[in-house]
Amino acid sequence: MGPDQRPKGQGTEEVCGKECMTIQGDRAVVDLGLSKVQPMHFTTLNCIMRMAMRQGCKRIELKGVMGQRYIASTASDEGLYITIRGTPGNDLGAFLNGPTIEVFGNAQDMTGNTMNSGRIIIHGNAWDVTGLAARGGRILVRGDTGYRVGIHMKEFGDTRPTLVVGGTAKDYLGEYMAGGTILVLGLDRTAPVVGRSVGAGMHGGRIFVRGTVAPQQLGPAASLFPLTEGDREEVRELMDDFQRSFSLEVDVDPSQFVKVAPSSSRPFSGYYDKTNI
Repeated sequence: MGPDQRPKGQGTEEVCGKECMTIQGDRAVVDLGLSKVQPMHFTTLNCIMRMAMRQGCKRIELKGVMGQRYIASTASDEGLYITIRGTPGNDLGAFLNGPTIEVFGNAQDMTGNTMNSGRIIIHGNAWDVTGLAARGGRILVRGDTGYRVGIHMKEFGDTRPTLVVGGTAKDYLGEYMAGGTILVLGLDRTAPVVGRSVGAGMHGGRIFVRGTVAPQQLGPAASLFPLTEGDREEVRELMDDFQRSFSLEVDVDPSQFVKVAPSSSRPFSGYYDKTNI
């Protein structure tokens, strides 16, 4: 690692944040409160995590996380399990490819950005643009989400991203979706389950909402459809996983859900300039 790449406030990669980490067997614990520099810079934290992975750690616990960005971005060990206590910053698990991340707290924006596979479990809220461009894997959120959640999600072949929200979602849910599944449960809700412009510009995928979605809440290119038997099976499977992940018992009947899906695979085809160049 060159000098211009070193974590701020630290020396070489071999010693960055070393005083904060203890390793027993294949388990590493990183206590950010022990850092000589407060708050710990996100580059230092990710440097520590890389060291733990290179030493063969399969379980990494982070304590005292406070807004550090890019945690576990590009991590690709399918057997890796990361526990986070605190509030991770933007781009948690970006480009994730296999590991499981479990957050005991809230998550900031863009959780699971372009993730390919793996699991992200949030025991709190996950805010704007969660699941941005996800290509696979699963994100489970116990609480609420923010704006533009699931934007540009896509699927290919048998690889399909899924996002389950236990609470509510705000405007532009599933905007420009090209594939994947979003399930919004609206548990303990004190506000509408979803906001405005649901599925705006979507041309693939499906959004299941527990409750009602008024026609005026739909975005351009999105329509309401009845659930098929295959849809109901998918809802049941996602619900089972949600309940196991959060140790909950939720009595939810698939008949309580509505489905939002594309009204066309090419929603903007009529808006292109057809002039030959």
